[in-house]
Amino acid sequence: MFTNVLSNAVVFDQAHPLEVSDYVNLHVGHHRLEFNNLNQSRRPASQLRYRDFAGIGLSSISYGDDVQVRCPDLQSVYHFQVVTQGECRWHFSDQRLQLTRGQALMMNPGEKMDLTYSSDCEKVIVKVPEELVREVCLEQSGRVPRAGVRFERRVIELQQSLGFMRLLDALLLEANETELDLSHLQLPYRDILIRKLLQQFDSNAGEGAELNIHDRSFSLLLAYVEAHIRDDLSVETLAQAGNVSVRTVYNLFAKYFNLTPKLFIKQSKLKSLRDELKNNPAIRNVTEIALDYGFTHLGRFSSDYRKLFGELPSETLRQR
Repeated sequence: MFTNVLSNAVVFDQAHPLEVSDYVNLHVGHHRLEFNNLNQSRRPASQLRYRDFAGIGLSSISYGDDVQVRCPDLQSVYHFQVVTQGECRWHFSDQRLQLTRGQALMMNPGEKMDLTYSSDCEKVIVKVPEELVREVCLEQSGRVPRAGVRFERRVIELQQSLGFMRLLDALLLEANETELDLSHLQLPYRDILIRKLLQQFDSNAGEGAELNIHDRSFSLLLAYVEAHIRDDLSVETLAQAGNVSVRTVYNLFAKYFNLTPKLFIKQSKLKSLRDELKNNPAIRNVTEIALDYGFTHLGRFSSDYRKLFGELPSETLRQR
């Protein structure tokens, strides 16, 4: 799921594992790379993708070999690690874990561990600085544990957390398509992502407090979207309509729908458009109504429509 997000962030392709290791040491986390099969030649088959937004590091790593990674500790950062191919084994002083495709683990600052990668292992790592987690925790619950936020060492199955994964995928995809030098767009993505990690993984931070806003603010936003469904709606427009901050708009949609405002608006437009295709006899042309709703990229529009409804818009029109 995440690898498409990093498609434009290739650092190494078909490189030597030690080249990838050197870069990872600088940008992802301090470690030492060792080869499990000393007699095997080191093939230039390693791959690395990396990008940064709002201080969070996103990486996809594949060493292309049976290797062991020794980590003295994660210094002041958390790692959300997802195995997307092969398997990876974690060796802690008191526990051993094996993760395969579709499984994820949250790693805390200061934890020491060794990791063993299979030759086909690929992982996506989200690196989050400790101070950012503290800030979001304080905002949510009004307190931070004295020892800092510590996540339980628990493996999650991503297939059982589809809402969480859809949100992360949407957030990271939007970040990939956004001009990343616009800090006011980076920060909402970052904060929602950290909030969802705090909700998804058990920790000593507890449940946290609810958002300090009234439900009626969200009702105003939904009513505005419905009333202006054909307009070119932006997050800034919604914030002005609801008399709230842009950050609050993102937090509201994450809280109630597990969606970003942009994705909610797109889905709402598609649902309204579908209703018209099914019930408005005056509509004879899919392209015309798609443009009316602001869908200028018709190929992407058809793809998004089929993904949401299981059929093409032209098929919906024919069934009327």
